[in-house]
Amino acid sequence: MDKKYEVLFQPMNINGMRLRNRITMSPMGTFTPMQDGTDSEEGMRYYEERAKGGIGLINTGAMFLNEVVAQGGPTIAFDNGRSIPKGTVLVERVHRWGAKICAQISCGTGRNGMPNIGEKVPISASEIPSFYNPDMICRALTIEEIQDIMRDWKTAAANAVAMGFDAIQVHAHAGYLIDQFLSPDWNHRTDAYGGSLENRCRFAVETVQAIRSVVGPRFPIIFRISLDHRYNGGRTMADSMPILEILEQAGVDAFDIDCGAYESLDYIFPTRYNGEACMAYVCAEARKHVKVPLINGGSHSVDSAAELLASGNADFVQFGRQSIADPQFVNKLKNGHPEDIRPCILCNEECIGRILGRLTQLSCTVNPSTGLETYMEVKPLPQAKNVVVIGAGPGGLEAARTAAIRGCNVTVYDRADHFGGTFAVIASHASFKARIRKLLAWYEVQLRKLGVKVVLGREITPEDPVLAAADEIFVAAGSKPFLPNIPGLDQPNVVDVVQAHRDGVAGDGVVICGGGLSGCDTALELYEQGKRDITIVEMREDVAMDAMSVNKISIDRLLREYGIRLCTSARVTGIRPEGVEILRGEHTEILPAQTIIAAFGQLSNKTEAEAFQLAYPTKTTLIGDCVQIGMSGPAIRGGFYAAMALQ
Repeated sequence: MDKKYEVLFQPMNINGMRLRNRITMSPMGTFTPMQDGTDSEEGMRYYEERAKGGIGLINTGAMFLNEVVAQGGPTIAFDNGRSIPKGTVLVERVHRWGAKICAQISCGTGRNGMPNIGEKVPISASEIPSFYNPDMICRALTIEEIQDIMRDWKTAAANAVAMGFDAIQVHAHAGYLIDQFLSPDWNHRTDAYGGSLENRCRFAVETVQAIRSVVGPRFPIIFRISLDHRYNGGRTMADSMPILEILEQAGVDAFDIDCGAYESLDYIFPTRYNGEACMAYVCAEARKHVKVPLINGGSHSVDSAAELLASGNADFVQFGRQSIADPQFVNKLKNGHPEDIRPCILCNEECIGRILGRLTQLSCTVNPSTGLETYMEVKPLPQAKNVVVIGAGPGGLEAARTAAIRGCNVTVYDRADHFGGTFAVIASHASFKARIRKLLAWYEVQLRKLGVKVVLGREITPEDPVLAAADEIFVAAGSKPFLPNIPGLDQPNVVDVVQAHRDGVAGDGVVICGGGLSGCDTALELYEQGKRDITIVEMREDVAMDAMSVNKISIDRLLREYGIRLCTSARVTGIRPEGVEILRGEHTEILPAQTIIAAFGQLSNKTEAEAFQLAYPTKTTLIGDCVQIGMSGPAIRGGFYAAMALQ
């Protein structure tokens, strides 16, 4: 193990809990618990795999006190004893691998309650607008209801202890109910729970006291709190420091600290555009105000985690999506093989994207077996097969990797002279796509270690003899830029979006025709390269409408900060020597440009791919964009499933 990582593996205590290292798994909702309040086999196996992978402390996703306050997805029930048997099994399966497990418990989302789940009128500290529906006014909790919640905390704590959990984390994060009491922007009460700082902290203090009265002095209570809400009117770092001091005095044993609120949602679910270790900045100031251990998360890499711990400003570092992408990453690091860590690419597509978009359990773009580990174990075939993969993009690479693990002899061919296909080209420069470059480097290492032969710069046709000799053929032929029939699009100052990424862009005056995710990412990349005169033309009413909702928040913010001009509800009608002709409403105008980038979308190489299938119908599987244009996740999943289906 590299000496710089040794700090990550020093044991440390939180109250009476001894942890084997300084690496914890962030609390993240999984949507795996069942309606009866017990976790499913999928959920238990998910946590077990991360414990097996070497993580010191496993945090569950938020578990609600009861169904009344929940207003979220199904969770393990802590309001009665019916979940104790399976909860005990979950704990034992984590302990079996030497890890500890902490139950994150919430008394409700409050104004952040999802409108399609639970009560239609959210509860809160005060009569304030609901986050999802500002026209709906939340109902303020009564004193009697607050007292009921404190009794519920005692019940939940008792059940957590009965299940064998090693610690309890109080979910006061992200502007949830407890946070709504703490912040004057949301707490407008005039009774004992509002007004002064002491009164606003009372709900949180009584929560800690209620738990402590049940668990005793040597049981860890961790408090998760956002120290910087990052929106105008929200709590600032300076506002949060006295709160930490009050809560430490109340008996909190460690703080899980970061930043964000639902008003700054891209920090609750950090995006690739926020950068690595994007919430580490809160630690230095917090360290000055409390003596108990500090835990920090927020898109950490193993390098940023080691640097933060070495600074002394935090004691533990959390990994959320990295633990989703690779449950074994801790063991790989400990055993001196960081090159084998499958990196999270911070895309948010198949983790929080699945939960927010489909109300279904989480998975992962780069690791399709996440959440389905029970059914997706990669096992060797009874007899090795000769597999040919056409296309070295993400889908083809995953198919090759999985087939090789299953014992197949695999050869990958690509007409391009570089590894990674178009995926590599579009990720070649931008800082916010560094994790994609790491993923491709990981694939290159894994294929080499597995003995996969990669042949670049060779185009395979259906007549190629290598196909006749293959037992299975995986075609990941990808896509190509769509170029509509627009007059002047063939002028020399026009480049397609892939060319722009590959060859760069001349001049400073750039007009990007197409405001989807690809066009917006290109604009942000050009700004990083020093371009300042950038315009995006989009025929729809908004840009980045194909981006995952949380990612769009970051994109929109950066477009504003960078001063990139947006010309929406406008159609490109022609390319002239002086610039781009657009039609907006009934008016035509010319946007001056030195370089014009065609980002009208992609066309599937479906016809090309189907030619292979026609030639070899019984042994050919199509993967990725040549089937349907999409993000990298479906392509990787398609490659994984293709190799898993081999018999």
